[in-house]
Amino acid sequence: MEKSCTLLIHFDKGTPAIANEIKEALEGSDVVAKVEAMKKAIMLLLNGETLPQLFITIVRYVLPSEDHVVQKLLLLYLEIIEKTDVRGRVLPEMILICQNLRNNLQHPNEYIRGVTLRFLCRLNETEIIEPLIPSVLQNLEHRHPYIRRNAILAVMSIYKLPQGDQLLVDAPEMIEKVLATEQDQSAKRNAFLMLFNCAQDRAVNYLLTNVDRVSEWGELLQMVVLELIRKVCRTNRGEKGKYIKIIISLLNAPSTAVIYECAGTLVSLSSAPTAIRAAANTYCQLLLSQSDNNVKLIVLDQLNELKSSHREIMVDLIMDVLRALSSPNLDIRRKTLDIVLELITPRNINEVVLSLKKEVVKTQSGELEKNGEYRQMLIQAIHSCAIKFPEVASTVVHLLMDFLGDSNVASAVDVIVFVREIIEMNPKLRVSIITRLLDNFYQIRAARVCSCALWIIGEYCQSLSEVESGIATIKQCLGELPFFSIVEEGEDTDSSKKVQQANSITVSSRRPAILADGTYATQSAASETAFSPPTLVQGSLSSGNLRSLLLTGDFFLGAVVACTLSKLVLRLEEVQPSQVEVNKAITHALLIMVSMLQLGQSAVLSHPIDNDSYDRVALCIRLLCNNGDEVRKIWLQSCRQSFVKMLSEKQLRETEELKAKALVSHAQPDDLIDFYHLKSRKGMSQLELEDEVQDDLKRATGEFIKDGDDVNKLNRILQLTGFSDPVYAEAYVTVHHYDIVLDVTVINRTKETLQNLCLELATMGDLKLVERPQNYTLAPESSKQIKANIKVSSTETGVIFGNIVYETSNVLERTVVVLNDIHIDIMDYISPAVCSDAAFRTMWAEFEWENKVAVNTIIQDEKEFLDHIIKSTNMKCLTAPSSALDGECGFLAANLYAKSVFGEDALVNVSIEKQVDGKLSGYIRIRSKTQGIALSLGDKITLKQKGGS
Repeated sequence: MEKSCTLLIHFDKGTPAIANEIKEALEGSDVVAKVEAMKKAIMLLLNGETLPQLFITIVRYVLPSEDHVVQKLLLLYLEIIEKTDVRGRVLPEMILICQNLRNNLQHPNEYIRGVTLRFLCRLNETEIIEPLIPSVLQNLEHRHPYIRRNAILAVMSIYKLPQGDQLLVDAPEMIEKVLATEQDQSAKRNAFLMLFNCAQDRAVNYLLTNVDRVSEWGELLQMVVLELIRKVCRTNRGEKGKYIKIIISLLNAPSTAVIYECAGTLVSLSSAPTAIRAAANTYCQLLLSQSDNNVKLIVLDQLNELKSSHREIMVDLIMDVLRALSSPNLDIRRKTLDIVLELITPRNINEVVLSLKKEVVKTQSGELEKNGEYRQMLIQAIHSCAIKFPEVASTVVHLLMDFLGDSNVASAVDVIVFVREIIEMNPKLRVSIITRLLDNFYQIRAARVCSCALWIIGEYCQSLSEVESGIATIKQCLGELPFFSIVEEGEDTDSSKKVQQANSITVSSRRPAILADGTYATQSAASETAFSPPTLVQGSLSSGNLRSLLLTGDFFLGAVVACTLSKLVLRLEEVQPSQVEVNKAITHALLIMVSMLQLGQSAVLSHPIDNDSYDRVALCIRLLCNNGDEVRKIWLQSCRQSFVKMLSEKQLRETEELKAKALVSHAQPDDLIDFYHLKSRKGMSQLELEDEVQDDLKRATGEFIKDGDDVNKLNRILQLTGFSDPVYAEAYVTVHHYDIVLDVTVINRTKETLQNLCLELATMGDLKLVERPQNYTLAPESSKQIKANIKVSSTETGVIFGNIVYETSNVLERTVVVLNDIHIDIMDYISPAVCSDAAFRTMWAEFEWENKVAVNTIIQDEKEFLDHIIKSTNMKCLTAPSSALDGECGFLAANLYAKSVFGEDALVNVSIEKQVDGKLSGYIRIRSKTQGIALSLGDKITLKQKGGS
């Protein structure tokens, strides 16, 4: 079993040292070899070796050494060796160590004295410490502060031992005197810390006596003062009034660490608006003054928590928070924008949008590497602002439309999606948006952006001039027809012939000839006519984006072009009185569509047109050749109605989410009305009065009452032993992010005293025990609370197992009671989260770990099964709106998403089909970046999917 040590050392187990080699090196006179040998011995001991034969060698050859490094390593060695036998009695050979420690405590060298005093802080054996106490107390008055500060820590450690108050009866009084006369700030802090831990009343008395000088104390002492205030106020909330004044005075301290702790202490102790505003202002100052990105992220987390509980105060500081966008770090910018977007109100929206516009303009001029991503974040933020407050859209939409041709495709897609929503929600902006879009259309280079822009042009060009401009813009971007040509060269003619559609060309069949692209042609021997392969006609420089994208084989975009032209022509029939002009437009549109089909079926491109795109273009051709009123209504009205319905469902979903968040709080509709003038103000400051009001308000609205806590505690209690075992044990498991705390209650059900009772635990998975188990003595029929801390390093189902070992006076052998296993549930680490469909698809393509679980359930309704999986896995369904999952088609596909406390993403795709016999079949696929979360979620789904518990 690995042992704990105050020094973390890397050890390569592949090359273990041999005990005899270590012994020889220790016996030699070479100091360097002795140091290396001591290091090897310590590493072997830390990894479970015992090496009992080395102890006498170290006592003989290492103890007398005057080398400081050797002495430091000796103390580390003494820290980790076993100093007691199986019954807890100190080993006889430890007497040899005591004399050496006493000599070190009286050594003329300050370093030797100091490290020895620090070593005593880690000793728990009273028999070894007791003879050293006089020497420790002498060091309290040493001239060197390094020794005094370590002597104070040694006194504190001794006093905190089980029998320490008997060994040092007057330790608190002694340290209080030292505190009154000590000048060294570090030693003063240690003395105050000792009183704080061992004699809290004396520490509080000293603080209140010197309350006016707290701001003059050193940073270390001020930090302990804040810790003391937090502890005292948690115990007795009624006394916090006199301490809050101290905290507010420390907000002006020169140390940023003290200021940060002050702000956190204020928030935890008081909910008065004055206190919260002071804390928020402090966080904003730190956000701007600190250059370290990690500090900025931590401060932003604190501001985010304040935003959740005190939004009305944070709203006033929104511009201060926005200044954090000056940092070049994307994580800081993203977190800042997330906070700001939840603080916007009609009062500050114009200022916020103006700041965001300035930041967008900055991204144009800068040459930073991440400018594209930052611009995308800003566009998404402006989009959110414009959706919540449509009146600001007019101030930003035209600026953003300049980025339709952005090299960052994601950013350009966000812009065009924003434009699509704004043009529907703000009819007054329709004309200006359409005009700007037609002017900037030639700049667009991404197919996805072109598709969305074409849809907008097809739906929102209403007047005659707009429709004609739309058709002209598309024709200009497509360029001259045809898209490809086949050139024929002969002896008597140099002219090019018309476009040939077929892959194989026949001229007076005599003998076959293979062209350069691999296609066949036949050649007449008499005329010796030669054919060059089909070549693409690139068009002029002005005919850009649509033509270049089509010539790369993007026929989905070609189908969108055909649909847009069809809509524009149909609308032209309504607004154009001249039938000649309408017929001319129809002819041009048909020519473009036929040319696209010819291009798709030719050998010019590496792959032909897909069936879906072909059918869509062919449908447009049939529509323009013969259209009726019903078809016209579908093309000109139904598409837009579907889009409006999608937007309304999106807004409804966001409204429902806000309502769900509001329901979490315990606020009541009849808020407390407080009359300040009727309150007794005697001896109370304004801040204390506000605090009283806020506390009353919380009591009135039920914020202090959490009915579900007791039920949750009962659900988390696990029985570890049987009722017939001599020792009964049960554990209450608390999972908080990276920490698991086991609060184990052990009950002695026998009539005998249990000695050296020890709770031994081991873990499987990414779990790590933090503390070494301690031995306890348990009286007959008494109980003991034992706490065990476990660190978690990844989202993976872990198992904790172990046993309880104890001795009795009647039985010489140790008794072992095996405990039930504790399974740590993955559900404690993941929580529902939201991401965009594009982000989900990107992660799905990137993540390498996939777990495929076959559907095996007794549930026969698809929607019911999906709801059961969502509830069992604690994930969020991204497939929206909810109407998309309604109906009785027999098929269902949905995407689920969750995020772990470690920042890991969990993606789930549910694809199910209803069979003829009514049963559900299909697969649930889980993808993640790490193996652990994929396997753990798969096991959870396999266990839960049948619809049981």
